[in-house]
Amino acid sequence: MKGPLESLKVLDFTSLLPGPFGTLILADLGAEVVRVESPTRPDLVRALPPFTDGVSAVHAHLNRSKRSLALDLKQPDAVAVIQRMVQDYDIVVEQFRPGVMDRLGVGYQALREHNPRLIYCAITGYGQTGPYRDRAGHDLNYLALSGITSYNGRAEQGPAPMACQVADVAGGSCHAVMAILAAVIHRDRTGEGQFIDISMTDAAFSLHALTAASALVGGSDPALEGTQLNGGSFYDCYATADGRWLSVAGLEPQFFARFCQVIERPELAGRGLAMAPDMVAEVKAEISAALKQRTLAQWLDRFAEVDACVEPVLTVSEAAAHPQLVAREMVVDVPQGAGHQAQVASPFRFSATAPQYRFAGGALGADTTAVLAELGYSEDQITSLRNTGAAQ
Repeated sequence: MKGPLESLKVLDFTSLLPGPFGTLILADLGAEVVRVESPTRPDLVRALPPFTDGVSAVHAHLNRSKRSLALDLKQPDAVAVIQRMVQDYDIVVEQFRPGVMDRLGVGYQALREHNPRLIYCAITGYGQTGPYRDRAGHDLNYLALSGITSYNGRAEQGPAPMACQVADVAGGSCHAVMAILAAVIHRDRTGEGQFIDISMTDAAFSLHALTAASALVGGSDPALEGTQLNGGSFYDCYATADGRWLSVAGLEPQFFARFCQVIERPELAGRGLAMAPDMVAEVKAEISAALKQRTLAQWLDRFAEVDACVEPVLTVSEAAAHPQLVAREMVVDVPQGAGHQAQVASPFRFSATAPQYRFAGGALGADTTAVLAELGYSEDQITSLRNTGAAQ
């Protein structure tokens, strides 16, 4: 069984998290992805522990099913390799600041001369235009500038970083993949390639799905613990007697009523989302006091057969072993050398084209010789590229 994107060939010039997670999605779905990496400035993710077979486990996950081609793009011979490759590739994904690829001679305008059907996606923090186009940034900066951080956290402590890199992944990765696949459909219909400009800040700003209206139309910005979904109602996490936590999310009256029955506080049922704002703290304090009377295991036993939108706050390891995620096969063994590495699976489920887990990401330049040979380079030419420092 082959993946739904088996016909697509991708050149990946990205590093760290945003681009690699996006091209991981494409690779899992069957696309052929070749990472073009610098032999002199390795991806910093390669240095993150733990290590298996001498390779960072994080890198091995983010770059599974991708081959590594080590080229120094500051060398003219390396640029010539890319110009040759791109003639047979569908998509280029890069993550440099605006103008860097152009200066190297492998920007969109240069490469489209070799392949007019090329789809070229540039992922940056702030986009190709605007006063911040050349500014450095990271996930926390993009979330802060987009307004998301302003209402993420606790009123007494202030804004807090997100546990997952939301702007990088939901913004840079997922929006890039959606845009690329939309461009593929457009090209299939018209024969026309195009340039895609993905700003992680733009993408993060677009995530204000439920809160933008209050600010843009109602004139009221969401505040810390100021909405029903960010701690401003009973919808929250509560400690148990053993220091664990329960998530309580029964927004609908019937769910909240069942929850109140189980914690033996039925009188609270009428104080759900309809409660006055000045009652929230009191109701949450009563819920907190009730839930601290029993351990997490005891509460899970009581809620096991009750449909009330109450679930435990699990660690990553506990989540991986949870019967629901086990049934969904969300942890897979990916071939790595002579063995396997446990990795997070693709969340996509197709009836006819299952995701592919061909091999874990490997060493820098592990596939340079094979990729160059497939392009028609002879052994002598490959040796010459290595000797000049253009390839490794």
